[in-house]
Amino acid sequence: MEFPVAINQRIQLPSFASAGISVHIKREDLVFPLGSGNKWRKLKYNLKAFRESNASTLLTFGGAFSNHLAAVAAMGARYGIATIGIVRGAELAKKPLNPTLATCQQNGMILSFVSREEYRQKELGDTVLALQKSHDTLYILPEGGTNAFAVKGCTEILTPEDEMFDTICCAVGTGGTLAGLANSCTTHQHVVGFQMVKDVSITARIRTFVKQNNWTLVQHPIHRGYAQVNPTLVAFAHDVLQQTGVLLDPIYTAPMLFQLVQMIKDDIWTFGTNLLLIHTGGIQGIAGFNSRAALQWPVG
Repeated sequence: MEFPVAINQRIQLPSFASAGISVHIKREDLVFPLGSGNKWRKLKYNLKAFRESNASTLLTFGGAFSNHLAAVAAMGARYGIATIGIVRGAELAKKPLNPTLATCQQNGMILSFVSREEYRQKELGDTVLALQKSHDTLYILPEGGTNAFAVKGCTEILTPEDEMFDTICCAVGTGGTLAGLANSCTTHQHVVGFQMVKDVSITARIRTFVKQNNWTLVQHPIHRGYAQVNPTLVAFAHDVLQQTGVLLDPIYTAPMLFQLVQMIKDDIWTFGTNLLLIHTGGIQGIAGFNSRAALQWPVG
């Protein structure tokens, strides 16, 4: 399972030029859009491990607009793998499927909706335990796909041409992408992760995979949560698309770039002047966002 190398695109915004900062964005979103950029990298070695096991079905977890669920379903359809998605929110079972979950179902994923209380238990929840009894074998993939195989896949994001950059930036959900970048960057580079949601376990999780101190987590001033997008961010995404031609997603790449711009404007950015930002995909989530938001996110 190999895909083309992602291109690095220069993005020029007024605040970058005035501060003497050069910014490129690695277009992982264009490599395998259905796999949501970094998601296919997280799945690459997990799917290899799945094939080498005696498992018959891949089971994983996600929210109603999960990029991870969408990617697992798409990869399952592409490679003929049976998939089950444990979806957070039992009330969703009585509602029409949103665009993300509808696409998951179209790609053959069996959706099982559970309460938020049960969802927090993950593989120890009653639903998963019952599925384990009813299936020959399940390959259980963590929420967001982050495990050792996922981190290994994310070490392949950077290429030799990326050694020219002094700082690598990525949005952080569960920490797997940052861990892979930190394990593969050169000694003169530093990885800055923009944390997208309040989760006290992220730092410890990253440290289980990364032994060197070549990374930093930047906390959002107000932890947004995955579904909290404001009109300012929507307007910012429209402006970036118009100025650069780059379509950002609402949950990861747009908030990362927005916060970077704000830190530069506030003169508190201290992590380098030659930056490479990782576009981790998530474009599939725009349809779901626009189906429930008054302000419409750009669609390219």
